[in-house]
Amino acid sequence: MKRRTVLQLAATGAAITALPTLASAAAPLKELRLDYAYYSPTSLVLRRFGWLEEAFKPDGTSIKWVLSAGSNRALEYLNANSIDIGSSAGLAALLARANGNPIRAPYIFSRPEWTALVVRKDSPIRSIADLKGKKVAATKGTDPYLFLLRALKTAGLKRGDIEHVSLQHADGRAALEQGKVDAWAGLDPHMAASELESGSRLIYRNVAFNTYGFLNVREDFLASRPAETGKVIQAYERARAWIRANPGEAAKILSEEAKVSLPVALLQIKLRSDFSNPQPSSEHLKALLAAAPILADEALVKPGADLNRAIAELVDTRFAQPYIAKA
Repeated sequence: MKRRTVLQLAATGAAITALPTLASAAAPLKELRLDYAYYSPTSLVLRRFGWLEEAFKPDGTSIKWVLSAGSNRALEYLNANSIDIGSSAGLAALLARANGNPIRAPYIFSRPEWTALVVRKDSPIRSIADLKGKKVAATKGTDPYLFLLRALKTAGLKRGDIEHVSLQHADGRAALEQGKVDAWAGLDPHMAASELESGSRLIYRNVAFNTYGFLNVREDFLASRPAETGKVIQAYERARAWIRANPGEAAKILSEEAKVSLPVALLQIKLRSDFSNPQPSSEHLKALLAAAPILADEALVKPGADLNRAIAELVDTRFAQPYIAKA
């Protein structure tokens, strides 16, 4: 499938024509299950102010919040039908979709620079090439892990050229600072905290390799509960507007929830997060098209997986338009 075909398929919504229309027969929703995550300040603001609870109270719908420690956890919960809506990095969502996780992404909660390659302040490592033969921590199934693979490729290296240590994000930071690994593919706010509190250095940054924050919805939930999904997006929009108007206050919430210092939270929200464009579009499709080859190159997807079709089926460029506030 050519790039133009992918863009056209997603833009016309052809990928969702087969979804059943069950909304008219759906009974009132008893419980809405969704995640919150420290890498998604919008979710923290939404949870703190109870705006979803407020929106769903007239329907008698209760809200269940589940903490996601990383994209891998959010996507596992979605695949297991433990939550209805979950937040992850875009490329991690594509990896999950290509491997059979039935999700769609109708909303972008941020464009972050939330990952980079990190070493200790006294490390002799200065470049990606220096990572050959070294222990590098990264959480499988997340943007930092996929960022690491793409970064290695820029230096002519592959996954087999390093010793990958699979650790959840917070444990990766601890392993780095304790000298148990040589480098770490970090994730904010843990990465920002390691920089500011332990002097850790970022040896490789590339915002183009950070693949956006995708709000993913189980496909059957989106098909059967479009009104409820729309209410969630409206609430996210309320939180997004509030963060843009009150970044300092949003940083305080992140600081309290993630138990990091205010300077760390401010670094993440003010300098490494862009909340300006929540509408899925060709921008996000193109980012995934550019990133997708690493999934095949490293054999992370099932043999024969059609990544272009998976991209078109994942990124929903139409659903959220009526709910997104005009800037």
